[in-house]
Amino acid sequence: MAYKSRNQIKIAGGLIILGIIIGILSIVPTVESDKFLEEVYPNKNQVLTGGIFQFFLVPIYVGFSLLLYPILKQYSKTLSIGFVGFRFMAATFQLSGIILLPIFVLLSQEHSSASTSEIAIYESAGDMLRLFRDLTNHLGVILATGLGNILFYIILYKEKLVPKWITIWGFLGNIIIMLASFLIIFQLIEVISTEYGLISIPLVVQEIVLAIWLLTKGLIIKTNAQSSRRLTVK
Repeated sequence: MAYKSRNQIKIAGGLIILGIIIGILSIVPTVESDKFLEEVYPNKNQVLTGGIFQFFLVPIYVGFSLLLYPILKQYSKTLSIGFVGFRFMAATFQLSGIILLPIFVLLSQEHSSASTSEIAIYESAGDMLRLFRDLTNHLGVILATGLGNILFYIILYKEKLVPKWITIWGFLGNIIIMLASFLIIFQLIEVISTEYGLISIPLVVQEIVLAIWLLTKGLIIKTNAQSSRRLTVK
């Protein structure tokens, strides 16, 4: 059991790094652009590639929580189930956003050949589509992931499975990024912008630190009600 848990922790740390890399590759600048109706169809291959990488994020979101669930449930089954549940919710929102990408391409294609009198109709449809995608990708995914992470860090903090400074850093980073998602929805900042990049940096760095810790140090695993020991990755 100890050997299996050790491997699970190591893989979970690797998934964090993989998720960050794929997350960067999954960004589709044309869809996030203010001129997306003009830019999406000519760059449909970019949209397709971004959609593929976004799809790869789904098993990463879910896989991370499922790998750690058998360990975390020893400390709090309720919080662990909540953590996994929010990860599945984030994956559902992620899939919804991916499904919308072909509609962006189709709408952009129709917009490119529309008459002057039809432009306003496509722009209105585009605004509604963009809003719906923002609600799924930039609000739904971020809030579900953030809330799940908070439950995850509560377990880590209470049971001292990792140093407290990592968990506190994780709490703050997730709260900040969730607040930033509302700024995106209300169009106060853009996804592809310096402001959002700066807001994201603390959480990205924290996740890298957590990943390295899981890969090299592991967790303190309770083997029974009376004893505990550090389960390290060797």
